[in-house]
Formats: sequence, C-alpha cells, structure tokens
Amino acid sequence: MTTDECKQVVLDIIADIAPDEDLSNVKPDVRLRDQLQLDSMDFLDIVMELRKRHGIEVPEADYQQLASLDSSAAYLTPKFNAQKQG
Repeated sequence: MTTDECKQVVLDIIADIAPDEDLSNVKPDVRLRDQLQLDSMDFLDIVMELRKRHGIEVPEADYQQLASLDSSAAYLTPKFNAQKQG
C-alpha cells in the first residue's frame, strides 16, 4: 500500500465517523484536530475502525502518530505492508 492509499484509508474512516466534515481541503501536514471538528471520541473511533476494517492495531502510546495525514501514512503504511506479507 502506498502512502497516498494509506491517507485515503484514514480519510474514508473520517468521512464515515464525521459525515458533515468537508475533507476536500485537508492539509496533509496539519494536525487533523486543528482542521476538523474531531474530538477525542472521534479519534478513538478512527483507531477502532482501523482495527475493525483493516486489522491494524494502534497502541495508545502511538496515538500521536496519527495526528496528521502525513504522520498517519508514515506510521500506517509499513503496518499495512507487513500485514500483506504475513
């Protein structure tokens, strides 16, 4: 999976948990919570959906890795790719 595909996975999840958000202008290098109306419960929903839909576990200690689209892709892309090999 490419980093762009990974970013799209995160955006798809956000679109499902926050359907009123306009995701067309999300800046990849800015914290998602600074751009969107996401609270801590929404953030937990993102983590839960990653596990439910894709089998990706994100330990609480790594939550800050999901702050922006860029950091999410950098963190998640190797996890997706390792999963495919397993």
